[in-house]
Amino acid sequence: MTPLSKPRTALLISFLVLVWGVNWPLSKIGLLYMPPMLFSGVRTLLAGVILLFAALPRLRRLKFRETWPIYMISALLNVVLYYSLHTIGLGYLPSGLFSAIVFLQPVLVGVFSWLWLGESMNGVKIAGLLLGFFGVAVISSGGMSGHISVAGVLLALGSALSWAAGTVYVKKVGSRVDPIWLVSLQMIAGGLLMTAAGTAIESWSDVSWQPAFILDLLFISVFVIALGWLVFYRLIDSGEAGRMASFTFLIPLVAILIGTLFLGEPFTAALAAGLLMIVASIYLVNRKKGGTGVVRSRKTPRMPPPAGAR
Repeated sequence: MTPLSKPRTALLISFLVLVWGVNWPLSKIGLLYMPPMLFSGVRTLLAGVILLFAALPRLRRLKFRETWPIYMISALLNVVLYYSLHTIGLGYLPSGLFSAIVFLQPVLVGVFSWLWLGESMNGVKIAGLLLGFFGVAVISSGGMSGHISVAGVLLALGSALSWAAGTVYVKKVGSRVDPIWLVSLQMIAGGLLMTAAGTAIESWSDVSWQPAFILDLLFISVFVIALGWLVFYRLIDSGEAGRMASFTFLIPLVAILIGTLFLGEPFTAALAAGLLMIVASIYLVNRKKGGTGVVRSRKTPRMPPPAGAR
């Protein structure tokens, strides 16, 4: 895939952070009209069907017989496990604490990318990833009151692990599949499964099909899920997975800022401190560092040429 220019990379990152940040307050609104598992399934399935129309002209690139395991594994990690654990887990923990644990994902992506993709690791990068996680934790501290459920913590960790593993998996094998087919099929497969689960445990009679909800659902399906995942995979493919994932630390910040501006939520000292930590984190993860303190790539080193061959 063609590398991205710096201006285009910045534009795509800005788009992704904005729409995925907006997703949190919009999802809260959507849950007022539809039960959680059905909401997760319907919005994901709708996104996959919308993308299917863009994928059909690229049918020759599907190669489903050879690549179907990639689509299914990606659907399991990035859709079914991530969204279902996320949706269920919010019922066990305060949203601030749950968000902080889920956004351990960029840290996990950095570690997994070093272990499985051979990306470099150094002390500054590790410090930056951890600083970003603690920045999210500080921002979310206002929602950390109340009973701490072990089940909720495990569900949040599972959500972070599945998202991180799915990100690194797509980075590793993504060149073997068409990106539009990848997002479309994983969303359709995951959406069907979650919609079926929601139908079994929830009631369609509880859905309120108001115009505001339909607009909310369409925006999330088109911009947050369909276009958002396409942009996310494009960014991951264009650079180091750990560095690109570090920008997702900005997503809960955007969500809270939108709540402050439009929902009357307060701008606190914790939010300001967390913002500074996140900005510093992204700088540390993405800055160039030469020579010292580098943990070598996990790839097998090249053997030196035989004597006389130089």
